[in-house]
Amino acid sequence: MANLWSGRFEKGMESIVEEFNASIFFDKRLYDCDIEGSIAHVTMLSEQGIVTFDEKERIIQELGNIKSQIEKGEIEFDVHDEDIHMAIEGILINRLGDTGKRLHTARSRNDQVAVDTRLYVKKEIIEVLENLKFMESVLLEKADKYFDKIMVGFTHMQHAQPVTIGFHLMAYFQMFKRDIERFMDSYERTDYNPLGSCALAGTTIPINRHRTSELLGFKNVTENAMDSVSDRDYILEFMSAASICIMHISRMAEEFVYWNSQEFSYISIDDSFCTGSSIMPQKKNPDMAELLRGKTGRVYGNLVQLLTVMKGTPLAYNKDFQEDKEGLFDTVDTLKKSLLILAKMIEKTEFNMENIHKHLNKGFLNATDVAEYFVKNNIPFREAHEMVGKMVKYCENYSKDFSDLSDEELKTIDERLNLNLLPDLSMEGCVRGRVSYGGTAPIEVQRQINEGINWLNTLV
Repeated sequence: MANLWSGRFEKGMESIVEEFNASIFFDKRLYDCDIEGSIAHVTMLSEQGIVTFDEKERIIQELGNIKSQIEKGEIEFDVHDEDIHMAIEGILINRLGDTGKRLHTARSRNDQVAVDTRLYVKKEIIEVLENLKFMESVLLEKADKYFDKIMVGFTHMQHAQPVTIGFHLMAYFQMFKRDIERFMDSYERTDYNPLGSCALAGTTIPINRHRTSELLGFKNVTENAMDSVSDRDYILEFMSAASICIMHISRMAEEFVYWNSQEFSYISIDDSFCTGSSIMPQKKNPDMAELLRGKTGRVYGNLVQLLTVMKGTPLAYNKDFQEDKEGLFDTVDTLKKSLLILAKMIEKTEFNMENIHKHLNKGFLNATDVAEYFVKNNIPFREAHEMVGKMVKYCENYSKDFSDLSDEELKTIDERLNLNLLPDLSMEGCVRGRVSYGGTAPIEVQRQINEGINWLNTLV
């Protein structure tokens, strides 16, 4: 069958041009969205009296047959089909003749592909959100288990202050919570129907775009036909949210990599998320965590690729826009799998408390607590900060800890110092005292967990 747009042309495409131009081998993934859009479109055309009821019924029935055959693998696509939209329409016309030719009334491939990708992105956002909610439930469960178990908190990868493991995990809960909110927000702007915008200027045929929006489950129609066919912001928003989300995944994966090292031994990653070495029999490598870290680059790359495609495209539609799909599909697949793998890895990972406790006596984790106790005893903070800094220096010089210092030694550091001016120096005491809202005190971590559970329940 000749190309559906071949009336204007005397010659066919060069074979290499035809292959270069075709998108059928990747956009065939949109077949269900394309058929869904076509069914809504022809239903509206029938209701408007543009096609007959019988024509509508025949078209819908055959579209259903085509969908079923695609899903069973009974239809093979070819480079001559160019894209999924023309492929399905071509099959329909082959089977229904003139009746099939009526389907494309009052629409263009420009608005057809726009409605297909919007439908696709909407569905994928919902699936991503489900994976994110699973992630959050795993984090809440693990945080609750370790809500009062103490570990080293770092800044600049240096020992900073003692925190609880639950507190640390709840930091990631907040990151993924923002991801959920971003995807929900992007869904709102994706939820507009461009179908009926046609090529760029609308149509003289008396269609009802609000009706197709209703049939397709969109909350409203797009406002301007030219913008409707040339807009890919909704894909960029999805990719942007995905890039931020996978950055969070990568940060946690990075911590798993070094927590799992012999130098830390904070955690033991389950064997099912590790691999061995082809030459070193003792190795147990955290390959899944490393892959999660590495996958971040391709998601970033997909976003930058589409931003670059869009930056130089004049209104309205341009063939450049065909380059939106491969990166989108790859981002969807990568993000969904990454979320599930990380969540399941967290679920099966336990913390080695004995090893973690060995690290707690290094780096003067209680130094800030001492300074704050001085402040409570009417010493200005900057003076308190300097006094504790001198205490640290003295201890380092004599291989001591704060708890080893005598009254006489404290006096040599600062005449105001004495043992009565030192607080509870234990890690438990330090953590227990940080009851400020959002702090690491176990009672406050428990509040954060309960708040997280309540918020997650509102999404179910």
